[in-house]
Amino acid sequence: MTKITIGLGENKNVLKACKLFEKEHEDAEITFAENDDDLVKAILNDDVDGVVRGSLPASSVMKQLNKIFDDISRATYINGKDVEFLLTPVGIDEGATIEDKLKIAIHCGEFLKKQSKTPKIAVMASGRKGDYGRSEEISKSIDESEELTKLIKENTDFEVKNHYILIEKAIKDNCNVIIAPNGIIGNIIFRSLVLVNSWPSCGAVTFGIDKIYIDTSRDQNTQGYLRSLKLAYKLANI
Repeated sequence: MTKITIGLGENKNVLKACKLFEKEHEDAEITFAENDDDLVKAILNDDVDGVVRGSLPASSVMKQLNKIFDDISRATYINGKDVEFLLTPVGIDEGATIEDKLKIAIHCGEFLKKQSKTPKIAVMASGRKGDYGRSEEISKSIDESEELTKLIKENTDFEVKNHYILIEKAIKDNCNVIIAPNGIIGNIIFRSLVLVNSWPSCGAVTFGIDKIYIDTSRDQNTQGYLRSLKLAYKLANI
């Protein structure tokens, strides 16, 4: 029996998703967490195989987890038509430094390798290479993207390319990890693709903890929560 706990907040699409999931997986047992503390307890409970945030707020959960674990990062797993990639950073307070983004890149690549997939990383910036000098902020972002690309090459065996601001090219080139310039931009990309344009997402995989925790949006639809439950179940049974 695979035991999964999901957070139940104001968005009742969670309940609809659970009913659909239970019809497909009779060997799964779902329990609900009605607040942040219960969700964290489930993550730390060895008897629970996987945890999905559901429609509970995320900030308190991540604050508690960051006090317990030293190396946490997240990446949203997007799997739209003919595309599949991890988008990161997606938390608005994540990916603030080159070191943070390098850590995330390594986590994403290692995760894909465990799924028997070859990491192909796209590093993003706030402008094209030719936009250097248009503003201090843009130049700084371009410098950081080039430094990050260099560090990923030096510290891993992953394929990596700096796509600068051209996310459309990164997706067309079938990159399976897209690293945004920072968590704010990553969060906007996520909302634009998933919540506005309805690209399918399985939620964000959490790295740096020894438990399967899938972070989800409070505004997700029924199918979105169903995909997150399926991902948690799949990872729990690998």
